[in-house]
Amino acid sequence: MPTPEFVLDLRKHIGHAPLPLVGVTAVVFRGDRVLLGRRADNGERQPVSGIVEPGEEPADAAVREVREEAGIVARATRLAWVHQMDRVTYANGDAVDYLTLTFRCEWVSGEPHPVDGELTEVGWYAPTELDELDDDHRRRVELARNADEPARYEGGR
Repeated sequence: MPTPEFVLDLRKHIGHAPLPLVGVTAVVFRGDRVLLGRRADNGERQPVSGIVEPGEEPADAAVREVREEAGIVARATRLAWVHQMDRVTYANGDAVDYLTLTFRCEWVSGEPHPVDGELTEVGWYAPTELDELDDDHRRRVELARNADEPARYEGGR
C-alpha cells in the first residue's frame, strides 16, 4: 500500500521510531451485505481502511478510502468503535501505533471494483460469509452492524 507523503516526511525525522497515527475503517453496508476486500499486501479479507490525512475529518477519510480503494460512493452514518491497535512493525522496521476509528457507512452508488491496487478483489458479503475475517475485523463489522448498541470498553488490549 502506498505510504502517505506526510508519513514519509515524518520518517525522515524520526526514522523507525513508533509513530502514532489515526486510522479509519469503513464498514459499508448495502442492505444486509457488507463490503469486503482482499488486501494486495497480505491477502487478508477485511473492510476498507486507511490513514486520516492531516486536517481531514475522520468520517471524510473513511468515505475517501472507500472511493479510492473500492470505487463506490458511501456515506458515513455513525462512529461504531474507537480502539488502540497493538503496535505494528513493518518489514522495513517502521513502527506504528494506530488509533483506529470504525465507521458504519451506507452504500450510495457504484459497483465495487479494485481501483488503486490496494485491494485485489472487492465485493458484497452476507452476514454468514465472514469466516475469513480475523477476530478484530469481525468485531468491527459486528459493532458497525449493531451501531445502535454502544461498544463496551473491555480495558487493555
